[in-house]
Amino acid sequence: GMLDLVTTNSGVILSIRTRPGSGKNCVLGEYGGRLKLAVTAAPEKGKANKAVIKLLAEIFQIHESSIHIISGKSSQDKRLLIEGLTANDLKSLLQTYW
Repeated sequence: GMLDLVTTNSGVILSIRTRPGSGKNCVLGEYGGRLKLAVTAAPEKGKANKAVIKLLAEIFQIHESSIHIISGKSSQDKRLLIEGLTANDLKSLLQTYW
């Protein structure tokens, strides 16, 4: 599948679909252009959002402060700005996951 990535001046906008309350934090693959992620955290008080940012920071080897949720904070479908990386960077870093 192809991820729906939008390049901006400051980085890449990535669409994700989250599955909170899962058994582990992991990448599940691609779903309708979105990166599908599982996190163990529950979707309350921003816990799942924090877990998503932590997981993506590990995958993309960047600081958590470089990842911003720009829409969907309280939804399973979110859009995130990943600062300082290109679409090709994201694709190559994600290749190991599927």
